[in-house]
Amino acid sequence: MDDILADIYPWVKALHIISVIAWMAGMFYLPRLFVYHSDAEIGSDMSETFKIMERRLLRGIINPAMIFTFFFGGLLLLTPGIVDWSEPWIWLKLTLVFLMGWFHGELSKWRKQFEADKNTRPAKFYRLVNEIPTVLVIGIVILVVVKPF
Repeated sequence: MDDILADIYPWVKALHIISVIAWMAGMFYLPRLFVYHSDAEIGSDMSETFKIMERRLLRGIINPAMIFTFFFGGLLLLTPGIVDWSEPWIWLKLTLVFLMGWFHGELSKWRKQFEADKNTRPAKFYRLVNEIPTVLVIGIVILVVVKPF
């Protein structure tokens, strides 16, 4: 198994990066949809359109991209010689990835609240939380590229 993972490493890394890009695109966009949706009148055509857009974005792009990100990332972690588990950067990176996954779960929960017309949060809340994936991805990239610790 080790030889196979080493042989396909460039492909796994490429597929992991592609998956991350797709996941992050959705994670940046969904909270922005929530900003506009929270200002739409319940039951309006606009509100119903946002429900469709949010559901399709989450189920068609964000969820599959996250699954592929974790799958290919897991293969990278299993590839011999790629990760030195004694270095703190990998643990910090995995913590930030865990937080991104948690935020993904929160977005899913909020989408269901919008779907049921039960959102109670103002647009300002979603404008603020829209920055969470940006901050997390900046930290993740710095830890992977710079490995400051």
